[in-house]
Amino acid sequence: MSLIRRMSVLSCSAALTVGLVACGSSDNTDESTTDTDQASASTLVVYSGRDEDLIDPLIEQIGEEVDATIEVDYSGNTNAQAAKILEEGTASPADVFIGQDAGALGALDAAGTLAPLPDDILALVPERYRGADGTWVATSARARVLAYNSDLVAAEDLPDGIDGLLDPRWSGQIGYAPTNASFQAFVTALRVQRGEDAARQWLEAFLANDPVAFEGNGPLLVAVNDGQVATGLTNHYYWYPFVDEHGNDAPVQLHYFAPGDPGALVNVAGAGIVATSDNTAAAEDFLRALLSVDAQTYFANETAEYPVIAGVVSEYDLPPLDELGASDMDLGRLSSLEQTQALLTEVGMI
Repeated sequence: MSLIRRMSVLSCSAALTVGLVACGSSDNTDESTTDTDQASASTLVVYSGRDEDLIDPLIEQIGEEVDATIEVDYSGNTNAQAAKILEEGTASPADVFIGQDAGALGALDAAGTLAPLPDDILALVPERYRGADGTWVATSARARVLAYNSDLVAAEDLPDGIDGLLDPRWSGQIGYAPTNASFQAFVTALRVQRGEDAARQWLEAFLANDPVAFEGNGPLLVAVNDGQVATGLTNHYYWYPFVDEHGNDAPVQLHYFAPGDPGALVNVAGAGIVATSDNTAAAEDFLRALLSVDAQTYFANETAEYPVIAGVVSEYDLPPLDELGASDMDLGRLSSLEQTQALLTEVGMI
């Protein structure tokens, strides 16, 4: 049985500006340090950008299956954890990185920080949900949606795509969470699909329609349900536990944009092995466990996310991924977060 331990929380010494935030210091590379500075061959160090409450029960379960002691660092969000790996460089103790967004995985891949994965791991996941270079795999997926209040809006009156949200009829009636990673990933996809100038034009027109900003997707969904706004841009999986809590009579419902529209983005959480890991075998087993039926069922039923392996069905009534019409864009291209945040700052959204 493997022991699961949490690493002490590290504080960030620098504030978030744009791009990936660096936590910790790259100065702690004294070669005279003791063996506590490196993970032993029997210890697997996981840097997790996913919330501890969400994923720790699953990691505890996986700890029974991996022949190593697992240490999990939850000291920052996905971007901060990825930045810490980049800053630590070859001195990083991390063996595995878990991120909630394909952009951070793409950034590590582009920097040459992730190791190629074995074919048997890659084969578990559809090609569109893994890194183009074979250095990371999705562990779950989530769809962008438009939540709406069915007491205020008829389903047939909702737009087929994000351009329809620019109509003056929606003035002051759209909620969004501009500082949230999922919204910023959507804007990155918009930039990738339409180009920088077209993305800027859309954002400026969107802001001109007086959307209402929220600190997160949870408060946004509450506002839609309460009628504070008629609609809100969010991820699908926030809705399912909300309805579980509030009942099927809750007026908030989900609307999916048309195939190929930037608003139909399907993003992923995923994982990769840090190239400097000295415990590759255990790291590979850890990824295999994340893609096992048990783990994929956990994501499907506990978080209402989409499983990414064949044969796992959620207890929630999720529309099939292959019916959502997401683009075939390489999700690794969502790595240009710094440019996205610069654009959002330029237009006054953050």
